[in-house]
Amino acid sequence: MAKIKQKTHSGAKKRFQLLKSGKVKRKQTRMRHLNSHMSSKVKRHLGDMIYVDQANMLQIKRQLVF
Repeated sequence: MAKIKQKTHSGAKKRFQLLKSGKVKRKQTRMRHLNSHMSSKVKRHLGDMIYVDQANMLQIKRQLVF
């Protein structure tokens, strides 16, 4: 019987980047719509990528198999 291959989660591969150091980066939320009231400084900082917390790291790495 053939072994079932594990596949990369297609939603996770669009949202997260796995770095060589082992960390995972993601975009911040609240930048899609309803942000005309925000200052330019807030929007600029929300545009930056941030690292995923250690608590969620294992779950995301399991989804990003390849």
